[in-house]
Amino acid sequence: MEIHTNIPLKNFTTMKIGGNARFMTDVYSKEEVAEICQNAKSKSLPIFILGGGSNVIATDKGFNGIIVRMRISGFSVINDSLNSTTIKLGGGENWDAIVKRTVDMNLSGIEAMSAIPGTAGASPVQNVGAYGQEIADTLQSLEAYDTKIDKFITMQNSDCGFSYRDSIFRGEAMGRYIITSITIKLSKNQPQPPFYDALQKYLDDNNIKIFTSKIIRNSIIEIRKNKLPDPKILPNTGSFFKNAIIESWQLNDLKKINPDIPTYDMGNGHYKIPTGWLIEQIGLKGKVLHGMRVHDKNALVLINESAKSYKDLADARDEIIGKIRDTFRIQIQQEPLEI
Repeated sequence: MEIHTNIPLKNFTTMKIGGNARFMTDVYSKEEVAEICQNAKSKSLPIFILGGGSNVIATDKGFNGIIVRMRISGFSVINDSLNSTTIKLGGGENWDAIVKRTVDMNLSGIEAMSAIPGTAGASPVQNVGAYGQEIADTLQSLEAYDTKIDKFITMQNSDCGFSYRDSIFRGEAMGRYIITSITIKLSKNQPQPPFYDALQKYLDDNNIKIFTSKIIRNSIIEIRKNKLPDPKILPNTGSFFKNAIIESWQLNDLKKINPDIPTYDMGNGHYKIPTGWLIEQIGLKGKVLHGMRVHDKNALVLINESAKSYKDLADARDEIIGKIRDTFRIQIQQEPLEI
């Protein structure tokens, strides 16, 4: 295991900003995970797990510890029944490659999460999801190294505290668990409508009447291609803001002034409002703020056009959040984690 020093984090995150990491290493096995964790603990060094760097923002101060890049591979069918297939995936496996492979197996359950960058092990952290599917729908269990007790443990879906783009791994247990594998259960039945609104519109517009996981995957890839810029060309983290979740009384007040406000019923008296719509309403779509451009095709996305530092990004973010709060009395939240 090689350990590198003084590594620029901007070279390993898709927003291309941030300071240096004191140390960085790649891990390819559970044994290496245990070894690096125990060594770090003995030297009182913090650890941060990095997958593809697509949902992480590095601050200007960098990271005074060890960045561990998850590279554990693995794709194995552990159960195959009449209606479903259960697959164990290494934490370092590329997420979109997994989706393609399962679609090629005629399985459904994650096809709407096509073209999402990142790794399998990162998917439970923010409960990755798109177009009506999220990892919480299919995840059965995961294996993780518990840095508190220095042991590998198995956690069930119910242990993860999943909610909209959230889990215990972003909350009370942040930094405690290093996810080395996940186990998902996918269906052998083909996807059926009703689909997520944006997906359904694409299917209708293209007169698609037959639904297979491959057709849904290809449709999602086309939708995302038109809405989300390639981070290899235009530095970004995908959706920078979470969609807003509000209570019914807030929605009733908002509809008095904004009767056409788009909403999605989340149940239990809560509604999701597209944050991109909110940003459009305050006139910032396509605008450049502190070197960050609000994407003209998807206002949830911030593109690093000329920003040189985390401060530039933070100033742009805070300006957007403040204007939405002042206009709609809604507090939106950043989606990417910060190092």
